[in-house]
Amino acid sequence: MTLQEMIKSFENLSEDEQESLLEILCQYRAKAREREILANFKELKEAIATGTARKGTVEDLIADLNED
Repeated sequence: MTLQEMIKSFENLSEDEQESLLEILCQYRAKAREREILANFKELKEAIATGTARKGTVEDLIADLNED
């Protein structure tokens, strides 16, 4: 199903159905974001444990990026 077809299907739903679907989609996005944050945290924790994490200011980060 294309995005355009999904939009058309959404438009054909009742207001209550649209509202329910929007709530479900928002919950889905929130859970996906939680998983992403948890994965980033685990990656950071591992980097700290192995000593590969780097600390610094924004200016330090920019300088490091410009060196590459």
